[in-house]
Amino acid sequence: MIRVAILDDYQGVALSLADWQSLHPQAQMQAFADHLDGLDALAERLHTFEVIVAMRERTPFPRALFERLPNLRLLVTTGMRNASIDLAAASDHKVQVCGTDMLPYPTAELAWGLILALFRHIPREDRALREGRWQTTLGLGLKGKTLGVLGLGRLGSQVARIGKAFGMEAIAWSQNLTAARAAEAGAALVSKQELFARADILSIHVVLSPRSRGLVGEAELAAMKPTAFLVNTSRGPIVDEAVLLAALQARRIAGAGLDVFEPEPLPKDHPLLTLDNVVVTPHLGYVTEEGYRLAYGHAVEDIRAFLEGRVVRPINQV
Repeated sequence: MIRVAILDDYQGVALSLADWQSLHPQAQMQAFADHLDGLDALAERLHTFEVIVAMRERTPFPRALFERLPNLRLLVTTGMRNASIDLAAASDHKVQVCGTDMLPYPTAELAWGLILALFRHIPREDRALREGRWQTTLGLGLKGKTLGVLGLGRLGSQVARIGKAFGMEAIAWSQNLTAARAAEAGAALVSKQELFARADILSIHVVLSPRSRGLVGEAELAAMKPTAFLVNTSRGPIVDEAVLLAALQARRIAGAGLDVFEPEPLPKDHPLLTLDNVVVTPHLGYVTEEGYRLAYGHAVEDIRAFLEGRVVRPINQV
């Protein structure tokens, strides 16, 4: 019997959302709801497992960790891309890495949840009403405002089209974006400087890579209007956090909606949590019941194939 570890099951739902029982009696599953940091702690917990299921990028797998997991043969990550896994190290240690499908729309939906929460002060008004206060803020409408989209791929295009439905003007920029591609999503291609200068709401939808790390820094935030909001549902390190924090504290921009951070989980004493012009969510972009059912269901399929000597949805070569 092989042992299967399911990591970072924060909500304690993994075992109820897929047919893990179909892997019995060949496999024994153990789900961990807590998140561990540190190489020693992870190696101590995981060194006896042959299969590990990782939820997105919650737990990194660097070469040093593969070196301390002698029994590991299969690593399943939800999604078909995971920047926190050293794929070369996995191959060197004869560990097959496989992925799963993920739903293409939940993150775009959450981005609009954050936008609406910021413009209409929904979290603040919810708290005020529970405390006995009635109508404490003045909200803003979306119609006629300018939506800036940084990265107009699959998610950014969805966000732009929804903005058009609200009666907004959509503008966009990314390194390889063309005017024709922008027009397909109902947006106008502008320069990076113009994107930040004109946007009333700037929503980030680029993939984290060496060229996008720190892409939103001091110059970009300084170009934004003091009435503008920034929303990040992509990855925390795309934005220079120290610069963003200073801009929010000084009210150089109106506020931010943040679903992603560096590190994650966000420490309880993080200064972002003290600001009243920030709406924060704990990396919920992909976290839906439908999405989990799809991802964990495919993880079961990946493991079943492994037990049968097959490989499905491979990400590396062994």
